[in-house]
Amino acid sequence: MTRHAIRPEGVTPPAVALPYPVFKNLTVFRLGDGFAAALEPMEQALAAAPFVPCGPTQMQSEGWVAPRGQPHAPLVESVAGHRLMRYRIETKRVPAAVVKRELQARCAQIEATEGRQPGRREQRDLKEAIVQALLPMAFAQTVDITVWMDVQAGRIALDTTSAKRADAVVTALVRALDGLRVEPLQTALSPATAMAGWLGADAQDWPAHFAPGRDVELKGDGDSPAVVRFTRHVLDTEEMRRHLAQGKRPTKLALDWDGRVNFVLTDGAQLRRIAFQDGVFEAPEAEQADRGFDADAAIATGELSSLLDDLIAALGGEAPR
Repeated sequence: MTRHAIRPEGVTPPAVALPYPVFKNLTVFRLGDGFAAALEPMEQALAAAPFVPCGPTQMQSEGWVAPRGQPHAPLVESVAGHRLMRYRIETKRVPAAVVKRELQARCAQIEATEGRQPGRREQRDLKEAIVQALLPMAFAQTVDITVWMDVQAGRIALDTTSAKRADAVVTALVRALDGLRVEPLQTALSPATAMAGWLGADAQDWPAHFAPGRDVELKGDGDSPAVVRFTRHVLDTEEMRRHLAQGKRPTKLALDWDGRVNFVLTDGAQLRRIAFQDGVFEAPEAEQADRGFDADAAIATGELSSLLDDLIAALGGEAPR
């Protein structure tokens, strides 16, 4: 894999520039067989559902935006065989306390002028009217979710750990792209089982390419399970074995992949707090002028694709489909 230096102007090593398609988290799915990821049809399909900001009385708006972040740029970027897209979700919320206060004031006014208390149905209608009246003054909050399709590996990953947002993006993808099927990524070993085995093993028995970080969360069974968290702590094998013997199981574990990427693996097979290490985005000074979306995207997706290959292997490979 070719390495490129990507360093912001005025910053010297060992600072690491974040790649343009910033991956902080990954929720990974399997790309169903038979989908042809041809660039032009994908672009046309997403162009039919572009993002449009919320209107004055609209609470939520969703749609596709250019991953390059430039006006009129493509909605689907092709970099080294990978497809990159970006889905935007914008929401407007009126604070519940403001709605409650205004509703109380209107109910008090009705009682004073008409001598009656509004019923539940009337209060519900009043509440809806208050929200609609206040929405034009509400601030909009925007979340962008990067979508990474690794065509060769047959995977699709979303830069989110929110099940609700992931479901919204997957639904939009399946609706837009004919023939696309997205399936859960299943491994032979569950992450919780695998992490328990690693934490109870000696250093030489850890899976290839991976080393423990300094954070772990262990949780017991039952309705009110005991939770033990270690943060910035050396993960002592004997101490881990004692907790595992008590019935606790790891739900989160910080891992180091080949000294190149740090991340936290969850029992739901998500990757959180992804951090590229010093040197991953560095190269000779002469190549720094090549800094840009394509170079950053090629490095980021190349590194993470190899990481996922190794992680799936450490989890016993993919389960039969």
